[in-house]
Amino acid sequence: MNTDEPFHIKRLAIIGCGLMGGSVALALKRAGCVDHVVGYSRQASTRETALRLGVIDEAAAGVATAVRDAEVVLLATPVGALASTLQVIAPHLSSECVLTDVGSTKSDVAAIGKTHLGRHAARFVPAHPIAGKEHAGVEHAEADLYDERKVILTPQPHNALGAIAKVQSMWQVCGGDVISMPAQSHDRVFAAVSHLPHLLAFSYINGLANQSESDLFFALAGPGFRDFTRIAGANPEMWRDVFKSNREAIQEQIDQFRGALNQFEKALAAQDSGALEAFVARSRELRAPWRLNAAIPTRDDLTQQ
Repeated sequence: MNTDEPFHIKRLAIIGCGLMGGSVALALKRAGCVDHVVGYSRQASTRETALRLGVIDEAAAGVATAVRDAEVVLLATPVGALASTLQVIAPHLSSECVLTDVGSTKSDVAAIGKTHLGRHAARFVPAHPIAGKEHAGVEHAEADLYDERKVILTPQPHNALGAIAKVQSMWQVCGGDVISMPAQSHDRVFAAVSHLPHLLAFSYINGLANQSESDLFFALAGPGFRDFTRIAGANPEMWRDVFKSNREAIQEQIDQFRGALNQFEKALAAQDSGALEAFVARSRELRAPWRLNAAIPTRDDLTQQ
């Protein structure tokens, strides 16, 4: 890719026309950087909705048809469907086609790409945009979803430099703040700051629902409940795959959380007012300086962790 030329995609194929993939299409259209978007989703109704809303310009009947002659392929399927998808599309990719994804785990995605893409693996650059909404589905896609949001790239040693540059440019055009880090570091970090919080929200809702007074609990819940449980409305299929693929790092974070909970329970059982107050005060102090798009450590720092 010649970095002196303006970024442009003649034909973009989106596999999985939902919130994430649809928002990429809208962002690129907003920037005037894509000529034609073809989309494929398993359900015909999703493809039809994406076409009707102008998210895509063409609805493909099959995944192989969707990627033919595509300059860029965006994979926005659950991780569990990635291997079979790559097996099907690999023979139909053009020799210069660049691929990326939107999954929230990266070590497994990189390994799947290397296994199933053959000679095309050099042009598959895994990515994770740190963006989303409470509701999934293409009808909720927005051109500004990625504006000022971090987008993590986990380039592999075998990746072509031109492919990395093209994927980076695409996410920047979509409004993202692009950074790179090793896939293993990525998975450890997001087990802590994304996967565990989702697990806690799911567990909390299930715990309430299992009690006889659950209807009353839900009826009287207020802003605290709303804020804590917003992410419990996430896509079940996607999160099933996330938990399976990043299970070791997630288990480490469960252990850390269990330790903190045990500390709290001991203070509660002892009615130790000082310990209880200190527990809350420490979390408040640690949380206070955090902001959504704060700077992150350098790649070298992350590699050494």
